[in-house]
Amino acid sequence: MPNTLADPVVDLRDSNGNLLMTNDNWQDSQESEIQASGRAPPDDSESAIARTLAAGKYTAILRTKNNATGNGLLEAYELN
Repeated sequence: MPNTLADPVVDLRDSNGNLLMTNDNWQDSQESEIQASGRAPPDDSESAIARTLAAGKYTAILRTKNNATGNGLLEAYELN
């Protein structure tokens, strides 16, 4: 993918816009949970969140700390 976001940050918000969780570098928090999922990002500076969500609407925002522009890929998985 060309022009990718450098050091992305992901924010998870509920349907009211309240911030539920944020992550900058995936190993900074939830490292063991994310590794156990088998979906750990290959780059330490990538973002990841492991969260059990109740039924409802949510928004995930992919950004950089300094609001740089670029392309990013956001994936969501159901884990058992």
